[in-house]
Amino acid sequence: MILNIAHRGASGYAPENTFAAFDKALEMNVDYIELDVHLSKDDYLVVIHDATVDRTTNGSGYVKDLTLEELKQLDAGLWFSQEFKNQRIPTLLEVLERYSNKVGLLIEVKNPILYPNVEKKLADELHAFSKPINHSLDVKVQSFSLHAMKKFKTYSPSITSGVILNRFVSYRELVTIAEYTDFLTIHKTYITSHLSIQAHQLGLKLFAWTVNDLNILLYLLNLGIDGVIVDYPELIQSIA
Repeated sequence: MILNIAHRGASGYAPENTFAAFDKALEMNVDYIELDVHLSKDDYLVVIHDATVDRTTNGSGYVKDLTLEELKQLDAGLWFSQEFKNQRIPTLLEVLERYSNKVGLLIEVKNPILYPNVEKKLADELHAFSKPINHSLDVKVQSFSLHAMKKFKTYSPSITSGVILNRFVSYRELVTIAEYTDFLTIHKTYITSHLSIQAHQLGLKLFAWTVNDLNILLYLLNLGIDGVIVDYPELIQSIA
């Protein structure tokens, strides 16, 4: 069964990486919500895509230069539409508290080079959250940086992790990726039957991003992908 993964929440319908988008994804019965994390100036993991707040809030500046209190003052919904005025940037902890018992979470570590030890910070937060509730979280962690995922794996070997690519990948690279991670998330244009066969032979799951066209989805399903990241979650449901 292919995984239906909501890209930054149901971001076709609500402002990305906000409770509004995550609630909509939950309402649409997705398997996973994909989200992005950065570190604030005062070392909080916060859920936002860009390294700056300029595009998706009414503020400006780098996330790493703003405290959590300053980030919480920003409107993260108004850029999308008036309907979503006063949506705020969530912390990862808030997302875990609100959604972890309801849906899987696919967490992308953004720009790890900007945040020394962000991998340990994330691993520690996930473990600290899961320990009191006495069950394993349905969480996957990914990054464009294989180095970051290698580090994360040393801190949290039990949590499924993966690498994101936006290019063709050689078999040699696939072997290295499979040595350190569990899945490959790759842009839809670089998925071939050859890649699918090789990835699966090496034990890697294969996820495609971002797919919003039915014909492309059907083509990728025929290649045997394991999950698809979408802005409009009903796309996959339409072929169920």
